[in-house]
Amino acid sequence: MQDVIAMTYLWLKAGHIIFVVFWMAGLFMLPRQLIYVHPAQPGSEEEALWVHRMGLLRKVILTPSLVVVWVLGLLMAAELGLFAGAPGLGWLHAKLLFVLLLTGYHGFMVAQSKKIAAGERPLSEKQLRMLGEVPGLLLAVIVVLAVLRPF
Repeated sequence: MQDVIAMTYLWLKAGHIIFVVFWMAGLFMLPRQLIYVHPAQPGSEEEALWVHRMGLLRKVILTPSLVVVWVLGLLMAAELGLFAGAPGLGWLHAKLLFVLLLTGYHGFMVAQSKKIAAGERPLSEKQLRMLGEVPGLLLAVIVVLAVLRPF
């Protein structure tokens, strides 16, 4: 029985990592697309093309990956005993905090893409370039917590 649980956990972990890669790829691409659409005139063909691309990125990669990452992550957390109060999971609590921050970033960037699709330009190109670094920084912290389990 223990082998089945261990095998299930490893499959959950593999799926989780695969979809984290997809999610992160989308989070790295979206700010780039926002930068590319920024100089386009609202209502132009160029803007329409980028708006279409951003919509596909959200619908095909970002949102599905986010959902799968959370579902598989929570299943693994349950298997580790997070919801049963197992000791020694401080690293997991911290990781979840940073994943929540990354999820908030995801939501913020999706909202920005929808504003830009509506013809608004709420952020400058420089701000978008700086925001494009956020997922990499959060990812570094999350990976360190997951691999090293420092507390």
